[in-house]
Amino acid sequence: MDDARTGLPPWPWEQDNCPNYQSREYPAKSHRRNAVERYYRLPDGSSAAYHVVETYEPGWAERNVDDVRRVLLRCASYPVLGSQVSFDVVDPHYLKGAGMLVRGRIAHRDVPDTVTYFVMLKRGETVSTVRLPDPGSRAAVDSIAARAVARLG
Repeated sequence: MDDARTGLPPWPWEQDNCPNYQSREYPAKSHRRNAVERYYRLPDGSSAAYHVVETYEPGWAERNVDDVRRVLLRCASYPVLGSQVSFDVVDPHYLKGAGMLVRGRIAHRDVPDTVTYFVMLKRGETVSTVRLPDPGSRAAVDSIAARAVARLG
């Protein structure tokens, strides 16, 4: 099942520019029953945060978590258009084991690095992934993550 054909938003962990990434090696995304993407403007007026909520066929949400871990290993660091993209797992058992906190970084030559945080949470067969520009503190990331947990119920 191709997300483009079904009208679902893209899988949040696609890394088409990573030389070690092959989309077909991540089977869980083809077992999504539904996916919704929302955008939120942060209170400080900075870039938008993106939130994708995916529902999987029975047993596939956990396999999705495994696929994400594989992407983070295979694409931990790679060059793109003169910059270096990297991912660091900040907390593999974030929010008391319900999720994972990942820091993404794009290192540029002539301008400051771009930092984005990813909060992935799994509850049952639902997976929530929030992508937000660096809000400047871990407390702000934790607050946004807590709201995502509340939305999952």
